[in-house]
Amino acid sequence: MVYRALFDAVFSSMDPEKAHERGFAAIRAGRFATKLALPKTHAPRAVMGLEFPNAFGLAAGFDKNARAVPGLLALGFGHVEIGTVTARAQSGNPKPRLFRLLEDKAIVNRMGFNNDGAAVVAARLHRLRQKSGRDAVIGVNIGRTKATDPADAIADYVESAKLLAPYASYLVVNVSSPNTPGLRDLQSVDRLRPLLQAVRRQADALSAGTGRDCTGRVPLLVKIAPDLSDDDVVAVAALAVELGLDGIVATNTTVARDGLRSDPAEVERAGAGGLSGAPLRERALEVLKLIRDRVGEEFTIVAVGGIGDAADARARLEAGATLLQAYTAFIYEGATWPSRVQRELAAR
Repeated sequence: MVYRALFDAVFSSMDPEKAHERGFAAIRAGRFATKLALPKTHAPRAVMGLEFPNAFGLAAGFDKNARAVPGLLALGFGHVEIGTVTARAQSGNPKPRLFRLLEDKAIVNRMGFNNDGAAVVAARLHRLRQKSGRDAVIGVNIGRTKATDPADAIADYVESAKLLAPYASYLVVNVSSPNTPGLRDLQSVDRLRPLLQAVRRQADALSAGTGRDCTGRVPLLVKIAPDLSDDDVVAVAALAVELGLDGIVATNTTVARDGLRSDPAEVERAGAGGLSGAPLRERALEVLKLIRDRVGEEFTIVAVGGIGDAADARARLEAGATLLQAYTAFIYEGATWPSRVQRELAAR
């Protein structure tokens, strides 16, 4: 309640990206860890050969550069997925590029994979692993550098995998952001197959090698968009099984603007980009069910998109989600929210 009052009074009128930077700095400094975090009570689980303290994680996008992982885990997240990281550093799209739709508890972003680049992030993860070991579950989400010609996309992803996989608990190939031109074209099965095969080979080569602090095979997942047709969702799910991937992250943001409650002028001001938050709830749940029906019970599905409370989280678990992720509700609800959701889950 205190955070909501603060958000309504201060952060809601502040530039969204500036508000993010201030909140991020506080979390990075650990200012909320002892004062606000509630006990981690939701049951641990073993997934993809990893031990997750709980099923509820932070989606990629909040900590793009692995700068606040300990502070975020201290809030009660069972895992943190960093990124999206690209092979080369890039500043992202011009500002303003982050917008709130308060009536919908939604965010529109066209950040454009702003990040420090794979080499810098890998060095940061290396230091983090040296300090805290490999117990922390840190996913690494990789995408294509915007300046890279689409014809060279595979080499770009492989370069990122080579640098980052040794320090990743799991690796996610992101082909579903709407903010890098041509990226979503990689979701077609014909183009996705060689990309995933190449990243898998690179990650496996590092796992089998020596001289890198990587233990065991790095699980590999692919993150897909909610805007795929049902047939395309099923096709990607079938490909993931065929290639022996470890899982699917479903879903990324949407380019749709259907059914929004916000003033149309406000939506128009926000402009193009990926929409996240409550409006994504229904479609993300549909995609989850489509994938689960195709891949069977043992395949890992990370459900993300529109999870706002424990009821949403329960619905995803009951629909077949293995793990959960959220981002937008964390922005709206504040630092106590991750542990609060888990406490409510445990009560059921």
